[in-house]
Amino acid sequence: MRHFLGISLTRAYLQSSFSLLLFFASWGIWWSFYQIWLTSEENGLGLDGTSVGIVYAANSLATLFFMIGYGTLQDRLGTRRHLAILAATAASLVGPFMIWIYRPLLENSFALGVTVGAVFLSAGFLAAFALFEAIAERISRRSGFEYGQARMWGSAGYAVVALLAGFLFTLDARLIFWMGSLFGIALLLMLLVWKAPVEARAPTEQEQQVPSLGDMIDVFRIGALWKLIVFVFFSWTFYTVYDQQMFPEFYTRLFDSPARGQQFYGMLNAAQVFLEAAMMGLVPLLMHRIGIRNTILLGSMVMFLRILGSAVFDDPLLISMVKMFHAIEVPLFVLAIFRYFTLHFNPALSATLYLVGFQISAQGGNIILSPLLGMLRDNVGYQTTFSIISAIVLIAGVYAFFVLKRDHEDVYGESFTSDTRKAQAA
Repeated sequence: MRHFLGISLTRAYLQSSFSLLLFFASWGIWWSFYQIWLTSEENGLGLDGTSVGIVYAANSLATLFFMIGYGTLQDRLGTRRHLAILAATAASLVGPFMIWIYRPLLENSFALGVTVGAVFLSAGFLAAFALFEAIAERISRRSGFEYGQARMWGSAGYAVVALLAGFLFTLDARLIFWMGSLFGIALLLMLLVWKAPVEARAPTEQEQQVPSLGDMIDVFRIGALWKLIVFVFFSWTFYTVYDQQMFPEFYTRLFDSPARGQQFYGMLNAAQVFLEAAMMGLVPLLMHRIGIRNTILLGSMVMFLRILGSAVFDDPLLISMVKMFHAIEVPLFVLAIFRYFTLHFNPALSATLYLVGFQISAQGGNIILSPLLGMLRDNVGYQTTFSIISAIVLIAGVYAFFVLKRDHEDVYGESFTSDTRKAQAA
């Protein structure tokens, strides 16, 4: 069996890695400049903060419904790729949709454009990314490789196209959408042509249980899940609004011209995501060292420091350094949250729990927060808004310290023992 950097290059690993790489390339080439495209007077639509908040809130509402549907259906499908193929079909059409349908509707019939765009973007990207991640994570457990080592290729794909997007956007904004379609077509062809891998081990009896509708409804009755949802809402949701809806334009305004700021943002975004890809491979090692709960708490602290840095500094170099914290925070938070679900909850419901407890709770929060924080930014400016968000995230981290279960408590899924506890036991 071939190896690369200590990773066994099995068909399962390669297929999961390539599907994540192509999906994130198709998404990242335009999503990394989506907020700038919405707000830019020169290369976009020139929307104000309140209008952008409405767009993001609608996107989150549609994503909420698609995530529920994707999560429940994928738990019944296991590792089969029917839904992934559906999402890849939408991704392959992103260029024509954004240029010939979405933009004209937003300019001439804003409410209709927001509605149609929310449905399409959620089906193809905003809900689909969690779907692709859930499938890859499930395959990783059955095929014996670390999920983070496959997920890092998704980050690598995003990084490469983010660098390219900065130059394409200033040349002609339409090019980023056409490139999204190109990567989407490649993803669709890969899913259709490349035969699904044979799993190294059969699913456990617990994993083979097909969740019933009652099981799905019962998820919302789990008290421990609601504690986690509260934490996600006041940490990851506020952070997402800051990072996606506000930071891109805030950063480009620090430069003497929008075009120069957009090019630097593309290069910075690429560097950040390259580092994020590396961290995706390293965080599982750190998680084995310090434990799942402590990894989540560390991610929460990095999240707070990044937002606070944006509130305090206004120098492009310092803000660029602060932006790099994102490369550390995302792997710490996302990988540990995913493993937290498979540790403390039923693995047969892993996709539903991840989508409901993490992604859906975050999207639900975005529906509420996007327009409100957009209006706040219009009234008090970026950095005052950032100060308020950073304080809320800090309080959420303190809350998590008291409510998150320790790794040895209430283990209903796949057990986990950190290297530290192993050494203590020995």
